[in-house]
Amino acid sequence: MSAPTARRGRPGHSLDSLLDVAVAVFNERGFEATSMDELAARLGVTKSAIYHHVPSKVELLRLALDRALDELFAVLTEPAAVTGPAIDRLEHVVRGSVRVLIAQLPFVTLLLRVRGNSPVESEALRRRREFDRVVTDLVRAAAAEGSVRPDVDPAVTSRLLFGTVNSLSEWYRPDGDLSSDAVADALVTTLFTGLRATRP
Repeated sequence: MSAPTARRGRPGHSLDSLLDVAVAVFNERGFEATSMDELAARLGVTKSAIYHHVPSKVELLRLALDRALDELFAVLTEPAAVTGPAIDRLEHVVRGSVRVLIAQLPFVTLLLRVRGNSPVESEALRRRREFDRVVTDLVRAAAAEGSVRPDVDPAVTSRLLFGTVNSLSEWYRPDGDLSSDAVADALVTTLFTGLRATRP
């Protein structure tokens, strides 16, 4: 007797494709205003086909937010983010965050709109604050090394850096002429020129 096989969704409707559609609708209409009926209609399936993959709309939100956050936190563990001068590690994290935002644009856009209205959203905000803390610590370390100007509070610097990164979600278009590397180069050139300490 052969071993049981994993359940499969309807062809063309994997969990990934379901998430892609759900995130698009959440971004268009808002999470609260989106019904499972609407998601099923957008996918062209029954609600039971969605429930084959997830138990609830909330679970779709959790999976979507985790995808964005997991990608961002993965940047923090890359070799260039944990070794070398703090200013170089900070630049790597900024570049990596731009890369993630562009690669996962709908998911990061959804993350940036979270306001903590549910336990799932509150957990996402907690993780965002943890990411911000790591970046602030990098700015502080770079200042201690003399690479970052000391007259701006590290927390403010971190917010300014990632406020700029996050603004990409409002204007960046994947079908445009700018690659993620080109955007990261422009952002780093603009921001790090003012951030770096001037040598006497």
